[in-house]
Amino acid sequence: MLNKNKLSAYQKPLLIVISAPSGAGKSTLCDMLLQKLDNIVYSVSCTTRPPRGAEVDGEDYIFMTDEGFQQRIDNKEFLEYAEVHGHRYGTLKSVVDSAMAEGQHVLMDIDVQGARNIRKIISELPEDDPKRRGFVDIFIMPPSLETLKERIEKRGEDDRESINMRMKNAEKEILCKNEFRYVVVNDDLEKAFKELYGIIESEAQHA
Repeated sequence: MLNKNKLSAYQKPLLIVISAPSGAGKSTLCDMLLQKLDNIVYSVSCTTRPPRGAEVDGEDYIFMTDEGFQQRIDNKEFLEYAEVHGHRYGTLKSVVDSAMAEGQHVLMDIDVQGARNIRKIISELPEDDPKRRGFVDIFIMPPSLETLKERIEKRGEDDRESINMRMKNAEKEILCKNEFRYVVVNDDLEKAFKELYGIIESEAQHA
């Protein structure tokens, strides 16, 4: 268990967007950040897909009907939304705005497409908007595609067809890494976390 650090002395809250190919260790690194900091919140996404396994509504995702999701689109309630594998996913503006207004960092674990959508929306906001002032995007890289494939196979959760699909997606996502301000290579977990934490520490101190 990591010792909690409170970054309340920092000059601004951050909107932290983290993306990575499946199996690169993004979820583990995000969990470590949430354990390490006590003024950071995870942005729970909305989705139209049904819950899987032990997923809890409001904790893992906010589950919605297609009609409910569309109503929020019409009301312009989403910061970003996208369709992935036939289901829609989105981030509510209210969740992000209320957390940042309280001085909390907001952590978003989203795919490359979602990060691209947010980047465009952020760039169109006024310069003094907290979301634009605090925006930082980070791409988590595996040390190699071979290592990534080994990690996915070791999990034992996917059949051969799914692994091949994940690897094809990973190749495409890695090509987008230069769209991100920072790239962290997760070869050694503790080293990668130290680098990730250092980025957040540095960004939060810049007014």
